[in-house]
Amino acid sequence: MKFHNIVRVVSGFCALFALTGQPAFAAQTTYPLTLENCGTKITFEKAPERAIGLGQNSAEILLLLGLQDKMAGTAFWPSKVLPELAEANAKVKLLTVEFPTFETILAQNPDFVAAALPSLVGPASKVAKREDFEKVGVPVYLSPSTCLSTDKVKDYYGSRAQLWNMDLLYKEIDELSQIFDVADRGQALIADFKKREATLRSTVSKDGKPLSYLFWFSSQSPSSDAYVGGKNGASGFIADLLGGRNAITTDAEWPTLNWESIIAANPDVIVVASLDRNRWELDKPEAKIKFLNTDPAVSQMPAVKNKAIVVMDGQAMNPTIRTLYGAEQVEAQLKALGIIK
Repeated sequence: MKFHNIVRVVSGFCALFALTGQPAFAAQTTYPLTLENCGTKITFEKAPERAIGLGQNSAEILLLLGLQDKMAGTAFWPSKVLPELAEANAKVKLLTVEFPTFETILAQNPDFVAAALPSLVGPASKVAKREDFEKVGVPVYLSPSTCLSTDKVKDYYGSRAQLWNMDLLYKEIDELSQIFDVADRGQALIADFKKREATLRSTVSKDGKPLSYLFWFSSQSPSSDAYVGGKNGASGFIADLLGGRNAITTDAEWPTLNWESIIAANPDVIVVASLDRNRWELDKPEAKIKFLNTDPAVSQMPAVKNKAIVVMDGQAMNPTIRTLYGAEQVEAQLKALGIIK
């Protein structure tokens, strides 16, 4: 099921709710509501009225839940908003597509921050720490999908010991819908995602040798190390969903690898990210593909010679609502190329 159909389902569900006055899936939220989020308890006395969607995934979940009128702003968008959400998103103030400042967020007088990544509210965040928001009375909800250990890595992305799965996304949707007292909408959205996940897993042929995948997000330059999806992140989930595996075996969420290491990993398929932010030239998929085909060493990789290169929405390489959409993109291209059945 595509995203525009999800929006229709949730909208239709809300219309039914408005007519009947009865929630079909979930009870109304009872306040005060206390949740445990990434090891921290957060309490809400009422539904937020001026929320900040800090990070694309958090913002798009709030929009899918129909909460644009409860949002005071958004920030940090690697890709453009889903077309089906463009009208709703236009009603919400865009602070910046990059990292906002703490002061810029506070200037919106927020009463809640939903954050997509630890780089936005984690211990080494470029924006602020969770406790910085707590000191000014603003509760923070960090995506359960990105509550990662930073014990073994030096950056703020962290590492993941187990393969990410959609249950963490479903938990995020459920808890955000509880916070805003729209649990019925949350359950409708979760039901549609579960249906898509089951359909995709059942339609991919598991015959033959499982393919190994490299997920290349971006690089500062052709001579720089590449940011690639780690073994157990959303990229690994997509590979597993398609009956294969991630060619990258490190637990780091976003390892940076030189091309000698990538060549040694010898993936069967190279998935390149398409990004709208244009921070670096290699954010563009066509620039990545040109490099793959023209670099003297990289162009000799079997995956490049076999033209087993596909393009995916870069935001889908993060554990987000877009991950299934990205898996569907990869599946369709690989089937068109005859690489999978």
